[in-house]
Amino acid sequence: MMTSTKWSIKETTLMGLFAALTVVGTSIRVPLPALVGNPFFHFGLPILSLAVLTLGFFKGSLAGGIGFAIFDILNGFAAEAPYFILESFVVGAALTFAYHHFEKYENKAWFIPVIMVIAAIAKITMTFLKNLVVQLLMGNAFGVSAFASFSTLYITVINAIAAIIIVSLLYKPVKALTNKMLY
Repeated sequence: MMTSTKWSIKETTLMGLFAALTVVGTSIRVPLPALVGNPFFHFGLPILSLAVLTLGFFKGSLAGGIGFAIFDILNGFAAEAPYFILESFVVGAALTFAYHHFEKYENKAWFIPVIMVIAAIAKITMTFLKNLVVQLLMGNAFGVSAFASFSTLYITVINAIAAIIIVSLLYKPVKALTNKMLY
């Protein structure tokens, strides 16, 4: 995982590529029914995760956040764009923390699935809190808001499980490719 604060042209190009891939990955969506919002299955989280794992926390989270924001603006969710930028940094921070905590096991087969589970927990928590706040702002009681928010988490769990599998399969080839491009 990169930790440099200097931005090279190659890194900036990769950030743009990951942002574009996030837009495309999120655009490939399957709407699912829920009590709160308009949730859907998509491929944005695995792309954000790969961006963080290859470009580092800030650059990867920024690339994913920009990609989510562009998707939101282009698809009628502009009011949610700032939230998804914030969420990208929270998930990116959880992933980076887990990566550094378990870094000595990087060559183990379970390394990526374990750190992705930690990122998935961050994503699920953020989704629950966002939906809870939305329900509370709509004037619902706390219990009703918590139930409505919890009832929509199955969609986030589906997205998180897919991200764990996809990133586990793609991390090494994507990391090798980006390393080849950067160095």
